[in-house]
Amino acid sequence: MLEDALGRPIDASPARRVVSLVPSETESVVALAGVGRLVGRTEYCEEPAGVVEAVPTVGGTKDVDVDAVIARAPDLVLANQEENTRRDVERLIDAGLRVHVSFPCTVDAAVAYLDVLARLLGVAAPPPASTAPASTATASIAAFDAGRPRVFVPIWRDPWMSFDRRTYASDLLRCAGLDNVLAERARRYPLAADVAGATPIDPGARDTRYPRLSVDEIRATAPRLVLLPDEPFRFDASHVEEVRGWGLDAEVRLVSGKDLFWYGVRTAPALAALRRLADQVRT
Repeated sequence: MLEDALGRPIDASPARRVVSLVPSETESVVALAGVGRLVGRTEYCEEPAGVVEAVPTVGGTKDVDVDAVIARAPDLVLANQEENTRRDVERLIDAGLRVHVSFPCTVDAAVAYLDVLARLLGVAAPPPASTAPASTATASIAAFDAGRPRVFVPIWRDPWMSFDRRTYASDLLRCAGLDNVLAERARRYPLAADVAGATPIDPGARDTRYPRLSVDEIRATAPRLVLLPDEPFRFDASHVEEVRGWGLDAEVRLVSGKDLFWYGVRTAPALAALRRLADQVRT
């Protein structure tokens, strides 16, 4: 038996018919066991391109067509606590399907997730090249202590949004030798408290990992590097010029959002690429 992110025991019997509701997990299934294991995916599961298109879709990540999933008769459904809605996941569980819910928020957790996925697919282990660079990440952090570049990474615009240290992306940056300038900045409620300094209210059970920011606050963090990803907001060259207009003493680059936010088989190469970037900025 395995345990998922909800603390539920999950049968580890090898799955032959998999529906994946998480883009990064779809990519990992194909890498570990081949596209033949997939009998369903979301509209946003687009990697590996040129391979996954033949797999039927079952709605989006936030609006899963539960009936379509059931009709695919999967023996395993892959879901994520943040990516998918609680309502959809509960309906799939109530339908009697084996649903594994993930929620890796660190590089180490992403590496551990690959081991779990391998067991669920009945493969011996993830390819060593997929995990070795990531599994040594924590031990290597000390090498970057001197002159760690401070980085700002927005995930949205109007309002500008980013993420704090409790997210996978922030830990990925940390392991690559970069310091997230918003690591200790939690989200405040309501919006006026986040962007204009109004009195905050008790957030209750709401997620506080994604702060909303004014340009003045971003400027005050004094990043050395600004990375503009192409998802979830599609930043482009016009936004590079906009950020450069803020008067920051920072390098501004467009980057792949998948490398920052997709865990699984993408973790190790993304970490290596970010480490190279950190070295370039330091020198």
